[in-house]
Amino acid sequence: MTPRLTVLGAGVMGTGIATLVIAHGIPVTLVDIEPAVLERARASVDRQLRHAQLLGATPDGVAPGELTTSTSVADCAGSLAVIEAVSEHAEQKDKVLREVSGIVAPGTVLISNTSGIPIDELAASVERPGELVGIHFMNPPYLITQVEVARGPRTSDRTMESVRSLLDLVNRRGIVVNDAPGFVTSRLLHPMINNAARLVGQGVATAEDVDALMTGCLGHPTGPLRTADLIGLDNLADSLVALSERLGDAAYLPCEHLLDKVEAGQLGRKSGAGFYEYA
Repeated sequence: MTPRLTVLGAGVMGTGIATLVIAHGIPVTLVDIEPAVLERARASVDRQLRHAQLLGATPDGVAPGELTTSTSVADCAGSLAVIEAVSEHAEQKDKVLREVSGIVAPGTVLISNTSGIPIDELAASVERPGELVGIHFMNPPYLITQVEVARGPRTSDRTMESVRSLLDLVNRRGIVVNDAPGFVTSRLLHPMINNAARLVGQGVATAEDVDALMTGCLGHPTGPLRTADLIGLDNLADSLVALSERLGDAAYLPCEHLLDKVEAGQLGRKSGAGFYEYA
């Protein structure tokens, strides 16, 4: 029988990760506490899968895996691995990982898709800390072929071997980094986005001009503010707060312009508007 993966959290990242796994013929159980969120997530996965197929980002001759949705964390039992992709709040991640750890069999790899909460901090929530590792998937996971793997100080060699095997199954290359707040990608990218948003808020330049300068002069592939809209401005603000708290540096706190957009519900692509507007 084909091994099954469980993804916890049916938001932007959870649906993107589920799409990636299903595209490689592996069945997925997608878990969220809200039935309406799961209903939207199923439509989102179908849409993203078609997008990936149109762009040639799915393996040839592989039938998509089955997507099952559930509102019960108990349905993660028997999974090859469990990927936690809930909101970037330590308390929520702690609660979910603590519950999952008591359900899955020993040897089941637990993966947090945190963008910056240290893995060893999250390891305090699980019964077997050696089985917890971070994989920071970039959005959209079904198109970006490289991931950041965060190894905690208690993550075992066996877990790392399992992660390498799992990434091979979905044709992804992992770059392993040591545990730290923000790891590498968020520690570099998120402050840059925050500063770009600050410049727009101060009237120094428009979002379009900031992105044009970053793409045309400095080689950024999409521009920091288009990237922010893809990440989700609420997710970005949460990540910046987490970085500030763990590094003890107020310079990481989200700027006023970014917070104003979050307050106004302008969260990026997922809400139809952020720094840009979307159909």
